Amino acid sequence: MTATPQQTNGSTTNILKVREDTEPVEFSLDESGAQRDAEPVPGWAEEGIDRPQLRSRIEPWLTSLVQADHLNLLVGSGLTTGMQHLAEADTPKSMDAGQFNIHQEAISRAAKVSAEAARRDTPNIEDEIRTANQLLRGLEILEDPDAVPLAEDLRKVMTAFSASILEGERSLATAGEGKREQAFTTLVAFLMSFASRTGTRDRLGLFTTNYDRVLEVGAELAGLRLIDRFVGNLSPIFRSSRLDLDLHYNPPGIRGEPRFVEGVARFTKLHGSLDWVDTGAAIRKVGVPFGAATLDPYLEVPGYTEADARRLMIYPNASKDRETAEFPYVELFRDFASAVARPNAVTVTYGYSFGDEHINRVLQDALTIPSTHLVVISYDDNLGRIMDAFETWGHKSQMSLLIGSELADLTTLTKHYLPKPSIDFASRRMGELLRQRHGESNATSARSKTDAAEELFS
Repeated sequence: MTATPQQTNGSTTNILKVREDTEPVEFSLDESGAQRDAEPVPGWAEEGIDRPQLRSRIEPWLTSLVQADHLNLLVGSGLTTGMQHLAEADTPKSMDAGQFNIHQEAISRAAKVSAEAARRDTPNIEDEIRTANQLLRGLEILEDPDAVPLAEDLRKVMTAFSASILEGERSLATAGEGKREQAFTTLVAFLMSFASRTGTRDRLGLFTTNYDRVLEVGAELAGLRLIDRFVGNLSPIFRSSRLDLDLHYNPPGIRGEPRFVEGVARFTKLHGSLDWVDTGAAIRKVGVPFGAATLDPYLEVPGYTEADARRLMIYPNASKDRETAEFPYVELFRDFASAVARPNAVTVTYGYSFGDEHINRVLQDALTIPSTHLVVISYDDNLGRIMDAFETWGHKSQMSLLIGSELADLTTLTKHYLPKPSIDFASRRMGELLRQRHGESNATSARSKTDAAEELFS
């Protein structure tokens, strides 16, 4: 039976499945963290469920998973929404349907079919943009005179769509200083929980379906270096060649033994980005500041042929993945598939609603490899797509679920449940040192004291 988080007497039902759980556990907590209900009641929760108990069950499990040979983090729109909530910023309705003056009825009808295929009640602007693009291409092939006014309508809709994405960034950039600082501090802690891997392990693969640059700002604040397919500094150009470039340094006094630079991640924006522009000859990244009021001044550049909103490389999601065979999205999805579908790989999703079938197919195929694992963290599952995937994909033992406000709220998640790599590393070093000096018993005692100290300062 498919379960989704629901409101219960003012509290939200959470869904948890980690460790040896064979089925998800549903529970709800009040503001003080006391248990309200749990169905069915697992053995570890017979005496009740509270936050310290949840932490002792979730945090060690996630800590072990993020130390896998290959780690990937897929971020959806839930992260931006969570950031706007933390910063108490306005949330623009960028997904509202657009307005076309020509063939509106046909576009709306086809967009509704697309939305229903994605299990959404009403179509959004992405559905309509994709449908209008398909219609425009057909009219151009037929040399129909309606192609010109439809192209102009599409330009206006894309301009409004990009403006709403910019407004979302601007609402964060102009939020109250205290709340804004709190939001971005939480984002830095969230990112570094996954990116603080030792240099000997494979780099974090950071993927997002978002068009905005919230992740890039968080990485910049955290000092995290992002490696993507763009080359250059002044006007970076997208390269289709996939080179395994990395960053190394030479330790002082040691020659010929370069070491990996820590704090590096491979970054891929699967659906494109607000600052990617098709200039006709190439795809380039333009220097649009975070929170800019408009895109127009940054597109008025010599050599950017007809660079307007229609040339922005923001790619609406599709219920069919024909569009992913087009440049540059085929390269982006190849990077995603090669990172996720390989042995000993762990993929964590945050704020992703499982609404993109081409991404879901890669995740499902990856689970056919026995050593892979998928961790789903989501504030809700109102459309039931997450639980539907859990029930129908047939790999329950390889999936962990953290769904609900208690488990996926950014502040609560980073403070109580996500691993803290710097503390973990220091704890291991201290445990090894005490074990060498005093034996196993004192090391065990020290570890328990470290856990208590970590709980105190978290």
